[in-house]
Amino acid sequence: MSASSASKAGQPAKTSSPRKSPSKKSPAQASTKSSKGLVRPAPRAKVRRARLVVSKVDTWSVLKLAFLLSVALGIITVVASMVLWIVLSLTGMFEGINELLSMLGGTAQGADIRKILSLGNVALISTLISVVNVILLSVLSVLAAILYNIAASLIGGIGVTLTDD
Repeated sequence: MSASSASKAGQPAKTSSPRKSPSKKSPAQASTKSSKGLVRPAPRAKVRRARLVVSKVDTWSVLKLAFLLSVALGIITVVASMVLWIVLSLTGMFEGINELLSMLGGTAQGADIRKILSLGNVALISTLISVVNVILLSVLSVLAAILYNIAASLIGGIGVTLTDD
C-alpha cells in the first residue's frame, strides 16, 4: 500500500523511517516537562472586608424581637412544668412526699401534696410566671436598647468587620 492510497483510505501513512524508541531523559528535562503539564490553581480572589459600626439600634425592632422570644420562652416554661408534674405523678413522687411529711409531722392523716400542687395549680402558676417574664423581658430589652443608643452616641458604637468568603 503506498502512502497516497493510505491517506485516501483514512489511515495514517506509513513511512520508512524507523520510530524513535522512548529514551530516558535526565531529571532536569523530566521536571521541566512535568511542571509545564501541571495546571496552576486560579489565584484566590481578594477577600473583601467591610468595617461597619452599629451606631443605633431601633427600639421598636428590639421590642418585637424580645416579645416573640419571651413568649416562646413562656410556652416552653408552661409545657416543661406540666411535663415535670406528669413525670413526678407517674413515678409516685407525690406519695413519697406525703409519706415523708406524715413521718415528720407525726400526724396519722398527713397533708396531701396533690391537693396543693394539682396539675391545674401548676399550670396556673407557670402561666402567671411566664406572663410576668414576657412583660419584664420586653421592658428590660427596650431599656437596654435605649441605653445602648445613648452609649453609642457618646462612644461611637460597636465595630463589626464583615468579610466576603
